[in-house]
Amino acid sequence: MNLYLRNLKRVEFVVTYACTGRCKHCSQGDHTGQGAVLDGERAAEALRQVAGMYRLQSVMTFGGEPLLHPEVVCRIHAAAAECGIPARQMITNGFFARDPRVIEKVAGDLAGSGVNDILLSVDAFHQETIPLEPVKRFAEAIRAEGVQIRTQPAWIKGSGADNPYDRRTGEILCEFQELGIEANDGNVIFPAGNARRYLGEYFDLDREWHSPYEEDPEDVRALSFDPEGNVLGGNVSREEIQDILSRYTPSLGGRREPGL
Repeated sequence: MNLYLRNLKRVEFVVTYACTGRCKHCSQGDHTGQGAVLDGERAAEALRQVAGMYRLQSVMTFGGEPLLHPEVVCRIHAAAAECGIPARQMITNGFFARDPRVIEKVAGDLAGSGVNDILLSVDAFHQETIPLEPVKRFAEAIRAEGVQIRTQPAWIKGSGADNPYDRRTGEILCEFQELGIEANDGNVIFPAGNARRYLGEYFDLDREWHSPYEEDPEDVRALSFDPEGNVLGGNVSREEIQDILSRYTPSLGGRREPGL
């Protein structure tokens, strides 16, 4: 076993960087264009192989907006369930369709694949460009399938803070609480990408900021695959995941960027 990966417990997959939102706070920028889409079968096979080497505790799919490609999400989570990985999570903004029949079918497919924890990104930033009604319909459809769903807000400062974004986020969360959907703690944004461009007034831009999503390269606890299959300096489209993991050294880096 590679000692730098001795505490590996989690695998994350960025399904696509394409997104249905254009959020001011997004650390990844504007998500213009479609770009690459993760190969679901390769991702699922890589997950099976990693699960055979490490005692994984969780798997997560995110983006961009992962439900632009629900078949990829479902294939990965079906593999995770098959491998007995207990926490099978997805982050989504909940806006991938307006047709109630499509929304309900995707909700059923997700439940059938084994997803058991959905984090719904709703807040002042997402709702500037994403309508609430189809998101609420998706949330209710997921609840009807018996899958846990919680809101996952992004904050400038935090709940109760006196700024227009956090106040509006609090109002939006109340709408979901009325549906019986509780709020997770969420995350406080940091000045990178769009957040630095559009929300710089809320940050001290003279100080040095570090992403909270950076792994310690000498103690990697989560693998993160990008939509092209890149992970830890290798690519599962061209080589076996076992080879990538066995040759990994800290010089190859360990950065990950979960969807927000």
